[in-house]
Amino acid sequence: MPNTPNTPGAEWPIVRVNDLAVSFDNGRGPRVQAVDGVRMSIYPRQTLAVVGESGCGKSVTAMSMLQLIPRPPGRFDRGEIVFESERGPVDLLTLGPREIREVRGNEIAMIFQEPMTSLNPVYTIGDQIMEAILLHQKVGQGQAREIALKAMRDVGIPEPEKRIAAYPHQFSGGMRQRVMIAMALACQPRLLLADEPSTALDVTIQAQILELITELKESRGMAVMLITHDLGVVAENSDVVCVMYAGRVVEYAKVYDLYDNPMHPYTRGLLASIPKMHARNDRLVTIREIVDDDAQFRKLPEAGLGVRPWWPWHDPPADLAPRPGPAGDYYLQEVAPDHWVGVWRTGAVGDHESRAPDLAYRIPPKAEPAGV
Repeated sequence: MPNTPNTPGAEWPIVRVNDLAVSFDNGRGPRVQAVDGVRMSIYPRQTLAVVGESGCGKSVTAMSMLQLIPRPPGRFDRGEIVFESERGPVDLLTLGPREIREVRGNEIAMIFQEPMTSLNPVYTIGDQIMEAILLHQKVGQGQAREIALKAMRDVGIPEPEKRIAAYPHQFSGGMRQRVMIAMALACQPRLLLADEPSTALDVTIQAQILELITELKESRGMAVMLITHDLGVVAENSDVVCVMYAGRVVEYAKVYDLYDNPMHPYTRGLLASIPKMHARNDRLVTIREIVDDDAQFRKLPEAGLGVRPWWPWHDPPADLAPRPGPAGDYYLQEVAPDHWVGVWRTGAVGDHESRAPDLAYRIPPKAEPAGV
């Protein structure tokens, strides 16, 4: 039985996504199902990395939390996103325009992929950071400026008293990304959605940005949803990993468990396609080579019992026993302790309901070197 806020001593996730489905009207033919049956949870001081190829539904899932999906053509087909707000648990998908505006930038903040297109070129950096502060906090211009300056200092922007009056084009890519983080964190959000926060940055700046997010997460008790396709970033900066493909979760586990024992063939394909520095090969392994190998789909611990990993490009198993309705042929099954895999709903799975993905795990902090 999952923890509830009324369970004595229980830790409760900041956000829980349950059976989220989002589709888009493409103007002809059936709707495009961008997200279909996504389930995940994120705890305070935890980083959940959401991994997958472009178009797998990572950003749509995150943007749904803030109702940033344009409707139409988008539509929330089913599911709920339960957020532990300051006023108690609320389903973010049911909030009206005024209520969701109170959440955006205040309790939940988002860092977008490209800071240059997210910042307004005709307003100063200070004006843009102060906008959210004035909207959500009962402070005057002077206090808002001080909060903005502190946010800039917190993210390592030098000489904030001078740079607050500068425009976006006067900042480097790394500094613009720091501005975006300062804007996101100015109102002390409880959940940070970081959508490819280090894309297009060189590796040195990338490491600084990700380290900064981790430090602020720990110091502020914040939860982080890190959206990325970089498995190196995931290994260094996440506690729990959610792997997505074609709008569905195909694997969900603690970061070390996922790298040590990937159970879905797609996850194995992702990991196998990464070049290894200690090995020299004439060519890299492709994801398709792994997922086209039928033997890979018989490696689950429960494979002998008729449990088969779900894959949209394979014919459904002969013993498929789907439920009525959308996503009835798919199920996110706990195939090992704290390790979930997206499987076909075969007769072996049937109506069995394993617990939803729920991991309060955090990587233990690194010990300081002796003498420091």
